[in-house]
Amino acid sequence: MIALAVGGIALAIWLMLVFGHSGFWTARARDTAEIAEVSQWPDVVAVVPARDEAEVIERAIASLSAQEYPGNFRIVLVDDGSSDGTAGLARKAGRARCSVITATPLAAGWTGKLAAVAQGVASAGSPAYLWLTDADIAHAPDTLRSLVSRAERGQLVLVSLMARLRCVSLAERALVPAFVFFFQLLYPFGRVNRPGKTAAAAGGCMLVRRDALEQAGGIASIRDALIDDCAMGALMKRQGRIWLGLTDRSISIRRYDSWGSVADMIARSAYAQLRYNPLLLLGTLAGMALIYVVPPALTLFGGGVSRWLGLGAWALMALSFQPMLRFYRRSHLWGVALPLIAGFYAGCTFLSAWRHRRGRGGMWKGRAQAAMSR
Repeated sequence: MIALAVGGIALAIWLMLVFGHSGFWTARARDTAEIAEVSQWPDVVAVVPARDEAEVIERAIASLSAQEYPGNFRIVLVDDGSSDGTAGLARKAGRARCSVITATPLAAGWTGKLAAVAQGVASAGSPAYLWLTDADIAHAPDTLRSLVSRAERGQLVLVSLMARLRCVSLAERALVPAFVFFFQLLYPFGRVNRPGKTAAAAGGCMLVRRDALEQAGGIASIRDALIDDCAMGALMKRQGRIWLGLTDRSISIRRYDSWGSVADMIARSAYAQLRYNPLLLLGTLAGMALIYVVPPALTLFGGGVSRWLGLGAWALMALSFQPMLRFYRRSHLWGVALPLIAGFYAGCTFLSAWRHRRGRGGMWKGRAQAAMSR
């Protein structure tokens, strides 16, 4: 009787997710539309925070410098205490288009990235748009034209692209498509892009209207946010329409070659997503067990109707993962393995809470930043 009940609940949840959750799994929100011309291309300044990014900074800044943008465009890189020559490499790659400033010591109440971004924004002057992008993102030459065209055409205060993450190593192939899948589950792009309360953004590529950001209170309004991109999305949606989509134009060049490096990436902010609440942590882990563990368990070890309920839920789970697997050009068989992948993410969520309790939450480049967000 218990197996029948939990199987029915699991199947009902997957039916709701697939047919009633704004089509989160379809991966339809993409920046594939033709770039429309703009009568007068507005001024744009890219702001890039960087801390010990020698491995990736040259390619990232070179891709910005190579933008085929008809309007005025320049780059501000904020060197946040790098010790590996990041600033010099950025100057070389950016040439005349890139200026480098040195970040001031981190003030209390700020995360390192947002403090650097705020200093870059202050140095940018008064452009129409700020292009907030990360030091590990490489952009196609027409990326800025596409962003500005969409923003101008749709009168948007924020346009954000979910950069295609690197998917080369076994750990990346197994876990990266699921990272974006789970992000879309939490923040369905279709719902983000419509009026309403759901808001999000992807920190690797965000084009922001400068005047709207100022009216919202600036970067200082979200200075302690560990999940800064979603905080930015929520801040800007209160000012107007926003848009978030998948892209092939912007790609992440940061390497996650090992299972441990992917785990660190997930654990950095997972507990922050739960607002550092132990009850939400327990509820999330229990919910993930119900949604991802129960279906295969009933399929393999159940009997009668409960087995069919589990199989139906597992099939819906695997099918819903297919569009993201196609986007990342991965085998459709990874859909069957989604329960195991979800188990890894559940473990990383617990690890995130454990590290936070030990004072090492939100660890990035030697800074435990989660403690600032409590």
